[in-house]
Amino acid sequence: MQTVLIVVHLLIVVALIAVVLLQRSEGGALGMGGGGGGFFTGRGQANALTRATAILATLFFITSLALTILASYTHSRKSIFESPVAPAPASEQPNGAAPGKGTVLDQLKKMEKSAPPAPPAPEPVPAPPRSQ
Repeated sequence: MQTVLIVVHLLIVVALIAVVLLQRSEGGALGMGGGGGGFFTGRGQANALTRATAILATLFFITSLALTILASYTHSRKSIFESPVAPAPASEQPNGAAPGKGTVLDQLKKMEKSAPPAPPAPEPVPAPPRSQ
């Protein structure tokens, strides 16, 4: 269902872009559909393109809201840190730790406890005095 809605949404987006580009701009420099005699008269073309733009924009907002609602129903986890971790092989475990269960945060806390403390930072060397 979500894939079909995404395809429809993309088709609406492409149509909306085309309709907006066909409209005559106020300055007359950006519109691509400006030329003389064609299928529509100037006023009829403007009314049809304006109506088409409004309809496509409404459909765009409806499909956007529908996609948002569908995504909220299919969303399973709030954060990657809350998801369970698949245990890695013992050869890939840091510091030879046994594979454990739990979330990513649990794994990081275990690694932090088993890691050796970091060496102290070196003392800063004072800069030589400037001569004036």
